[in-house]
Amino acid sequence: MRFAMIVSQFNQEVTSGLRQGAEKFLAESGVAIQPKDVFLAPGAFEMPLLAKKLAQTGKYAGVICLGCVIKGDTAHFEFISLGATVGIMTASLETETPITFGILTTYTDEQAVVRSRNDAHNKGREAASACLESAKILGRILADA
Repeated sequence: MRFAMIVSQFNQEVTSGLRQGAEKFLAESGVAIQPKDVFLAPGAFEMPLLAKKLAQTGKYAGVICLGCVIKGDTAHFEFISLGATVGIMTASLETETPITFGILTTYTDEQAVVRSRNDAHNKGREAASACLESAKILGRILADA
């Protein structure tokens, strides 16, 4: 199986940790993600369109979206988080391709750092796991159809 990964350039300290967690999980699962299959997005808000287009190519069993939105002093956090969440869900449903939500939506920088550490609780790892497992289940469903 081949997977695409979209990584937000915003909050790179955190998103690079998420990427490492996802890549490590995939490698442990026997799935190598190629550099040409990793796409850098400006931020979380741009991910749904990129994910949808990647899924529409038919080259990927799934798309893993990794990003981080940290609450600030304005409503911007709510709009970006909601837009990314609904957009990714809609893209997944429309393309019938697993597109996983590995976008942290935290209240503090510290919460984001904890969730992107190199350990078993890394949320990039969890997003990669969800994508791989969903792709396997879809494969079984389609094989039985």
